[in-house]
Parts: sequence; C-alpha cells; structure tokens
Amino acid sequence: MKKRLSHIVVLLAVLLSAASCSNYQKLLKSNDVQQKYAAAIKYYEKEDFYRASVLLDAVTPLLTGTEQAEDALYYQASANYELGNYLLSETYFRNFYTTYGRSPKAEQAMFMQVKSLYNQSPKHEQDQASTLTAMEAVQEFMIRYPESEYTAEANQILDNLSVKLDKKAFESARLYYQIRAYKAAVVALTNFQREFASSPYAEEAGFLKIESQYEYAKQSVASKQEERYYEVVEFYQNFSDQYPDSKFMRSANQIYDNTLAELERIKSLKSNQANS
Repeated sequence: MKKRLSHIVVLLAVLLSAASCSNYQKLLKSNDVQQKYAAAIKYYEKEDFYRASVLLDAVTPLLTGTEQAEDALYYQASANYELGNYLLSETYFRNFYTTYGRSPKAEQAMFMQVKSLYNQSPKHEQDQASTLTAMEAVQEFMIRYPESEYTAEANQILDNLSVKLDKKAFESARLYYQIRAYKAAVVALTNFQREFASSPYAEEAGFLKIESQYEYAKQSVASKQEERYYEVVEFYQNFSDQYPDSKFMRSANQIYDNTLAELERIKSLKSNQANS
C-alpha cells in the first residue's frame, strides 16, 4: 500500500512538472506581454530565476513607457544577479538608477550594481582592471549616498578589493626577489611600500627589501659594496623602528649582524691597503 502511494506521489510530481514545462513553453511563444510579465513575477517570487529572467528579457523592452517598466527592469536586473550573470545585472542595475534616479529603489539599484562589479573582480593573479572599476563604483556610491544603510557593506567591499590589489602588487614586487633579480627587487619593493603603506603585506615587503639589498651588495663589485651595505643598515633601522615586534625580526637581525661584519671587513681591508 505504501509503495503504491509512493508511486502515485511520484507520478503526480512528474505530471505537474510536465504541465509546468508545457505552460512555460506556451508563455514563451505567446504575444501577450501582460501575461508573460505576470508569469515572470510569479517565477521570480518562487525563486525560479532562470524562467523569470528569460521572460523578463523578452517583455521588459516592450514595457518601456508603461507603469510596469520600472519594476520590470529591477526584476530583470535582480533575476540575473541571482543567476550569477553579473555582467548583465551590472548593466541592468546601472540602467535602472540612471533612468529612474528618483525611484525609491535607485539607491539599492546602485548598490547592487556595485555588488555586480565586485563579483566580476577576478582572483589577484589576473588583470585587475575590473577591480579598479569596482572600487570607483563603490566610491561613487558612497559619495552619492553618504548616509546609506549599505555603507558598512560598501566599506567592506572596498577593503576586500583593496587587499586584492595589495596582494597583486606585492606578489609582482616579490617576484623579482624570487628570481634573484635583487636590484630590481629593491626598487619594486620600495615602490610597493610607498604606494601601499598601510597594506598587510608592507611588513614582509620591508624585510624582503633588507634581504634583497644585502644580496645585491654581496654580489656587487668590491668598489660598490661598502655603500650598498650601508643601505642595508639604513633599511634595517627603518624596519626595526617600524616593526619592532615583527616575526621577521630574528632574520633581519642576522642580516644586520652579517652586514656589520662585512663593513668591518671592508674597513680592515682599506686600512691594510693604506698601510702597505
């Protein structure tokens, strides 16, 4: 008995699904804009965003100039956002707040455009042009709506994007250290420290600059070593002042001690040469 009941339930579910698909296919072929729009809203409310988006893509342009045009565009943008179609949702949300700037939904639409751009931002290893675009959008939103209820989330988005840029810049600079191009590493790490002074990677960049300068000095011709070792001392002193409790301090201290020993060796060599 239970097995038969189970089979009946499954059969009913299949029949309902088939009927639903049939109704949806009829809607796609229908020329009744109002019927399509009403069905799209029902699909959206049931979180069937795919069907909602397909129907909305078909009817939204046809509703331009009507009372429903504003809501249709917002639903179209939201459905695509829920589907992860961020390129489309960014376009639709932007169209919404530029077209309906006085709408009660304009602020939310602009913020959702920001989130659409944020979700398009790639991993830090890739080109970060879209990350910069997203950051500009966040800043524009915060200027336009300084008291927005979305301010805290917008700030978090901006922080996340900034960290991504930081990491991209840091790894680009660190690459010179990794391939033992120490002179270039010092330049790149110095530039990173200047441009990303508050970065979470600034401390490691400071240490790597010390190590890179030390290796650069060690590999230099004898006549250039002394001045380059003195630069190691300068980098070390700046680093120890700024990060006295750094996890890199033990290694930095070792490099500093080695540098002082090299400077003492050079001083002794010069003294011997002067006396000979």
